[in-house]
Amino acid sequence: MSRPSIAIVGGGASGTLAAIHLLRLARASGTPVAVTIVDRYGRHAAGQAYATTDPCHLLNTRAAQMSAIDGEPGHLVDWARAQGLDPGGFLPRAVYGRYLRETLAAAEDPPDRTVHRVTATAVALDAEPGTAPAVRLADGRRVAADAVVLALGNRGPAPLPGVPAHPRHVADPWAGDALAAIDDGAPVLVVGTGLTMVDVALTVTRAHPGAVVYALSRHALLPRPHRAVPAAPFPVRLPDDGPLRVAGLLAAVRRAVRENGGEWHGVVDGLRPQVPALWRRLDLDQRRLFLRRVARYWEIHRHRMPPAAAAAIADLREQGRLRLLRGRLLAAEPVAGGLRARAEIDGAVTELDVGWIVNATGPGCDVAADPFVAGLIDAGTARPDPLRLGLDVAPDGAVLDAAGRPSDRLFALGPLLRGVHYETTAVPEIRAQAAALAPRLLAIARSRAAQPAA
Repeated sequence: MSRPSIAIVGGGASGTLAAIHLLRLARASGTPVAVTIVDRYGRHAAGQAYATTDPCHLLNTRAAQMSAIDGEPGHLVDWARAQGLDPGGFLPRAVYGRYLRETLAAAEDPPDRTVHRVTATAVALDAEPGTAPAVRLADGRRVAADAVVLALGNRGPAPLPGVPAHPRHVADPWAGDALAAIDDGAPVLVVGTGLTMVDVALTVTRAHPGAVVYALSRHALLPRPHRAVPAAPFPVRLPDDGPLRVAGLLAAVRRAVRENGGEWHGVVDGLRPQVPALWRRLDLDQRRLFLRRVARYWEIHRHRMPPAAAAAIADLREQGRLRLLRGRLLAAEPVAGGLRARAEIDGAVTELDVGWIVNATGPGCDVAADPFVAGLIDAGTARPDPLRLGLDVAPDGAVLDAAGRPSDRLFALGPLLRGVHYETTAVPEIRAQAAALAPRLLAIARSRAAQPAA
């Protein structure tokens, strides 16, 4: 009889953490299980975040907070020390990708508990009620499973309006080796000023010492830097229950900063674990208000630059090699040697000739922009959350169908749950979701293993 099988669509951190926690729990209980991880780029365990090879791309969280194992906070630190690395600060993301790969490999226990890594694009899910689901791949193969976990990670950025497809238009900086070609010293326009822009600027300017980067966004706000010495989390006093309004939330945060002597890092870190519960207390209109008026300010304080990256960005700005522009891109057209961008900058329409345009606007906002997810929604197998930031799920991660019924075979975790939890893109949140999901997946595997052979 074949072993129980779990298919995971998405091979980045979300899928890897789900597989690790399931395999470790299956080993502890002696349950056989085969895990298949489907990743379109073949970057199993690294995903887009940790597949970079640039040593200047660092984790934006200290190693002490980045353990892959829920309940074992020292797991990454111990691994790093065993590798002869200093785990006291911000490790290179490529190193963290290696850590995830090795941790996944260590969770395997062949022949009873194995991982099959498949490089392919998932295009559809066959999920008829009462039957085992199967993931259909673009090459015609099918991956049958007793349960499927959707761990798709962050979506690519939404297309830039008015910018044509062009060899010098990088529509997604994390698709394959998209940044490798930008080494000719031509000026680069990066649309977006968040952490992706920071990575692009560091890579481009290191590849060519004369390169100049223009970074354009609506407010031209950079992520704030981490402190050299972390601040202790500071509690934010909020009403214990009931509806919450954005104005009340902001007032509570400002009060906490004052009570903390003006130090905001500890306030943000103290608030972060409460975010999913606070998000659920905002009604739909208040969530929309938060996204429209507050989200960008939360992001630049929540997702910070490592000190080394912040220092490098400050040097580039001082040298005039990184120039922040406040405004919006209107259109672009090909010209000799690159692209001519037309943008509204500080209220005036300006033309800027650059060698490259890079879309660093962050993950796209409409979950149905992903064809695979759109197919699930069209089939009624899943439904988007009310803001269409991700999928609607039950508290245990079970995907809700069009009628709101939770699936007993289809689950999701990670960035796909942004509309439900909001704070769901970082390893600490995702590993907790993976640990909570593992018993549910194990129960499915054990039920399947107990069935008599056909």
